[in-house]
Amino acid sequence: MSLSKRDFLQVLGCAAAAGLPLARTAQAAPAKAEAELYELPPFGNVSLLHMTDCHAQLNPIRFREPSVNLGVGGMRGQLPHLVGEHLLKATGLRPGTATAHAFTALDFETAARRYGKVGGFAHLATLVKRLRASRPGALLLDGGDTWQGSATSLWTQAQDMVDACKLLGVDVMTGHWEFTYGMERVKQIVEKDFAGKVDFVAQNVKTADFGDPVFKPYVLREINGVPVAIVGQAFPYTPIANPRYLVADWEFGIQDANMQKVVDEARAAGAQVVCVLSHNGMDVDLKMASRVRGIDAIFGGHTHDGVPVAVPVKNAGGTTLVTNAGSNGKFLGVMDFDVKGGKVVDFRYRLLPVFANQLRPDPDMQALITKIRAPYESRLGEKLAVTDGLLYRRGNFNGSWDQLICDALMDVQGAEIAFSPGFRWGTSLLPGDTITRELLMDQLAITYPYATLTEMTGATIKTVLEDVADNLFNPDPYYQQGGDMVRVGGLAYTMRPNEAMGSRIADMRLNGKPVEADKRYKVAGWAPVAEDAKSAPGVKPVWEHVEAWLRHQGGRVKPRTINTPRLVAMQGNPGLLDA
Repeated sequence: MSLSKRDFLQVLGCAAAAGLPLARTAQAAPAKAEAELYELPPFGNVSLLHMTDCHAQLNPIRFREPSVNLGVGGMRGQLPHLVGEHLLKATGLRPGTATAHAFTALDFETAARRYGKVGGFAHLATLVKRLRASRPGALLLDGGDTWQGSATSLWTQAQDMVDACKLLGVDVMTGHWEFTYGMERVKQIVEKDFAGKVDFVAQNVKTADFGDPVFKPYVLREINGVPVAIVGQAFPYTPIANPRYLVADWEFGIQDANMQKVVDEARAAGAQVVCVLSHNGMDVDLKMASRVRGIDAIFGGHTHDGVPVAVPVKNAGGTTLVTNAGSNGKFLGVMDFDVKGGKVVDFRYRLLPVFANQLRPDPDMQALITKIRAPYESRLGEKLAVTDGLLYRRGNFNGSWDQLICDALMDVQGAEIAFSPGFRWGTSLLPGDTITRELLMDQLAITYPYATLTEMTGATIKTVLEDVADNLFNPDPYYQQGGDMVRVGGLAYTMRPNEAMGSRIADMRLNGKPVEADKRYKVAGWAPVAEDAKSAPGVKPVWEHVEAWLRHQGGRVKPRTINTPRLVAMQGNPGLLDA
């Protein structure tokens, strides 16, 4: 498949045109709006639908896209490292529309109130059924991070999401946070719940002893007479980013050589279309696309990048299209291929925002969600406080939700400094919203949630920050592990993203005074990856500390002053909204 610059610009134009009716129909009745917003003419003879990183959000939510998503080196100014007006301009989307709201953080509070919530499995189910009706044989791909991110997913060990995905009609899936339920639970779901219904694929997960595949590397499905291979690529750094003990018997990795072997095998088995269902993160997918031949498209996840267009990448075998479909159930990707003579000759791609008030909820899915939530409604709905400020998480350096968590941990544990992991999942709240237990758990629901209090030297603190900064800003995507910068409470510092490892962090200060390399400081945190952390004396899940703190705020939480580093040499970077 070849793609010229002219073809690419035409695709961008189609994406822009797709955004035009959204603004006109934002307040329309759901039935009329559904017909106008989501009427995509069929194209070609092979269709693939793609969702990813929903993080267990069964109901509609709010989710603020990042205002900071910096690219360094060759990624500066390239998708997915464009935010706000830069993203709209590059992709031809009109400012001030519902589409612009879906893809950016621009005027988020006003736009969120105007256009309503996004996502929700009942609304997503309606959209999936609508598209499948016009695209017979279309497969639904799930890129992972589906079973984690909510209270009910944690309390049911992901059974709520497993049941919802089966009803939604997921055909093929890969994973990442799924593995944090442990090997036994993952295998139980894959081998029992998913048997004969959902194929779980991951070419890069092998047994640690003999290197045997743990899951199918790929599946071959026929769509309208065309053999289509879906190759799985699970998150390659699972044992590093998450506790190793949860996947002790399995090895992960990027494994380009094995990927090439699997792609070649799929082609030899008759596949006329080969796609990768990936949880690498978009920067990694872009590099992989340049190195592995024979892939028609990569359907990516992990980094939560809502990218309106498919990005073409040249390689020795031709061109691979790279996509990333956002997070939290906000988007559904639609890829239509025209396959002739045994190969892809043309395509159309749309990343559709899922506006809850523009799609009627599917009654069967809504009934399942109601049933799932019924035993937990009182716990989920318990009111903890009202927020006077916008609460959000996503962004390279900090968000108001993580600032609240850091503030709470410092207050409750008597710490001088706090660290909160740079997780990219977690829903958003508008000023005046009530913080319920459910909404708090949207930020904290993991299987290793323990709060910590540790003495660290100033030198150790710098090392921690340097390590995380290199994970985020290493110019080689294969040394990045997704996620954002660790969120920091109490400590001020300077960040130079373009510098080398060990030279990015400078001028660390606590209460205006320089942090001393040999002095010890009390540092609060949570989500330790060490297995023995859960057995430490007096250890509690992080949500117990934060709930206690919220209850002592007199019913209202003031807007948080967000602690972010001073950025050096980042002016004019299109990954910075205020550049």
